[in-house]
Amino acid sequence: MTTPPLFSGFDGLMSLSRREGVDIRPTLLRVLADLYVQTNSHSDDEARQFVELTSRLIDQVDDATRAAVRARLALYPATPAPVLKHLGLKPADPDRRVPLAREIHALSAPETTLAPELSNASREAQLRMDSRLSMRPADAAEISGLFFGAGSAERAQILHSLSETPLKASPRIPAFRAERAIEALEMAGFVGDVENFTLELGETLILPRKIASQVVNDPTGEPLACAAKALGMPSAVFQRILLFLKPEIGTSVHTVYRLSRLYDVLQERSALIMLAAWRGSTMAATRAKYRSTLYDDERNRARPAAAQTRITPQPAGGVAISQTGSSQNSPR
Repeated sequence: MTTPPLFSGFDGLMSLSRREGVDIRPTLLRVLADLYVQTNSHSDDEARQFVELTSRLIDQVDDATRAAVRARLALYPATPAPVLKHLGLKPADPDRRVPLAREIHALSAPETTLAPELSNASREAQLRMDSRLSMRPADAAEISGLFFGAGSAERAQILHSLSETPLKASPRIPAFRAERAIEALEMAGFVGDVENFTLELGETLILPRKIASQVVNDPTGEPLACAAKALGMPSAVFQRILLFLKPEIGTSVHTVYRLSRLYDVLQERSALIMLAAWRGSTMAATRAKYRSTLYDDERNRARPAAAQTRITPQPAGGVAISQTGSSQNSPR
């Protein structure tokens, strides 16, 4: 019997990371490490899966991501020994729970002064270059499906990690349009008008009715928080909408508090990237529905034309003779 992965949909992200044009392996490694350290203990199968997945990603990510994951796992007492060794960490001593990192050699004064400046400049250049990578419709559909199929904790991790991906975010909604939409959404939410709320949200964010309905009617509320952040909605307005729009959310103090806290820490870039994924997933579904026509489709479907009989004109008083392309019966 095969043990399920640490969280549903990770294999889909692994396949997405190997596609040309989108490199989200740094995000995968960060998400995997964050999910692993949330639990105090793990089974042998979970530890084995964690070792297998991280071993494939550690050598394929940049130094900044590797350093962040090393710092994260160095503070976690249950990090598997093979992962510690791969990251250059020492196993914890019996009297000390925190693993020790390798000794850092002192740098000379000029190098210490110049290294941070060079690092910051190269990082900014990389971010400017990476921000131009657009999502293909198939990748957008996979990211959207992964997000809607994940649990609340996994969705929060995905949204948190999206801000560091090299994916191109959707442009911001114009301020005048966003202000008018926020006012209309608050009024619809106050009276519990889910239908008009969905219609207004879909038109403002340029989402089809199906996706907008999926965002509004999601039972745990993370998509709604993401859509509101992409719209630039104030936190106080979002909280009032949570209280009045849907009773199953507004009557739960825990849910309102959880979504309000998520909304406060959610970055606008993450919400705009997810908005781009929702829009791109619609393009993928449309392309799958309407197959492109092949160059010889019309020729294969056409029926052969019947042979036509030509009438040869004759002199006055003569008899017209039928011809089918041959001149053997012509009068001599």
